[in-house]
Amino acid sequence: MAAICGIDWAAEFHDVRIADEHGRVLVEQRCEHDEDGISALLALLAVHRVELVAIERPEGLLVGRLLAAGIAVIAIHPNKVAAARDRFRAAAGKSDRFDAMVLCELARTDSHRFPRLAPSTDETLALRTLVRTREDLVATRVALANQLRAQLDAFWAGATRIFADIDSPIALAFLERYPSPHDARGLGAKRLAGFLARHGYSGRRPVNELLGRLRSAPVAIVGDLETDARRAAVIGLIAALRPIVDQIAQLTSQIRGAIHNHPDGPIFLSFFHDPKSVVCAASLLAEIGDNRARYPTSEILAANADQAPVAIESGKRRTATFRRACDKRLRHHISTLADSTRHWHPWAHDTYQRARDRGADHPHAIRILGRARTRVLWRCWQDGTPYDITQHQAATRHLTTQG
Repeated sequence: MAAICGIDWAAEFHDVRIADEHGRVLVEQRCEHDEDGISALLALLAVHRVELVAIERPEGLLVGRLLAAGIAVIAIHPNKVAAARDRFRAAAGKSDRFDAMVLCELARTDSHRFPRLAPSTDETLALRTLVRTREDLVATRVALANQLRAQLDAFWAGATRIFADIDSPIALAFLERYPSPHDARGLGAKRLAGFLARHGYSGRRPVNELLGRLRSAPVAIVGDLETDARRAAVIGLIAALRPIVDQIAQLTSQIRGAIHNHPDGPIFLSFFHDPKSVVCAASLLAEIGDNRARYPTSEILAANADQAPVAIESGKRRTATFRRACDKRLRHHISTLADSTRHWHPWAHDTYQRARDRGADHPHAIRILGRARTRVLWRCWQDGTPYDITQHQAATRHLTTQG
């Protein structure tokens, strides 16, 4: 049996422990997190013929270098490492060197319990970068939009009612031009119509209705100094929101091109009724990946996506509970797929409705439907074929029964 290594990852250095199949220590040292240090670490692993490395994170620069060197890597969750520490200590001591030893021992004795990392292709990694960056920017946009709405509610409530979304381009343009009630004193129907025409308003609501929304809102009693301060806050928040909104739009366009060019793109796009639903499809592909060895069964995929409950049994007591240990991003995307599918797919709607009729609340019914959709998604993903409702036996049986 080749040597085994445990690495405790840190920002500036990594503690390394290499042991043989009997647990005898071969190397125990610290490597710097720079090019010389990582190169020396890889050379050290090669000298001792290390074939398996245990580490606490599934991705990152060091993990990428290890995989590129042809070394198998298992990612052990920090909670599992913390639970295993008491196997190797009498007191409650802890150090990075000790954690490297715990990782090494877990890899030596329990490696069969932890799956090897299954690296994805460059196309998938690029798509994952775009999708996750967009998700982070969306979260930032929502936070800034909530702050902007809170400022407006405090001294100019009408500005939050004139347009549906406070962070839409036209709403931001309006607030940039009229950041306070004082700036909008001379705003009438003719001037508002000109503003809407310049900014390409869709025309969903007539000018008089928009102006009525603005003027019917309650008026706040605010002093001049506070008004000036809140006006400055609105201008600052708009300046922060504008580039984020623009970047989200650019990333969405890049994601659309990336998933259409991805070999597995047609598989994930086929699960959505609207051709414009590229973000969720791309997110599913980015999180599931293209390496079929990562999820050898649909049950593993469903468990990782929190679409399968956890069974708790003790004596005569047996219950099923919510699964908290899962991939949170994948759970969100599978739930989005299930929630969107129930509106147009007859079989999905029936599966959801039967769960509700049994007493399940909406989130529980979505997880039940998500579990069923995960089986279908996994099968199409493994076979490399897009979804076809005529090949979906449960769906065709439902359609036949309904006539």
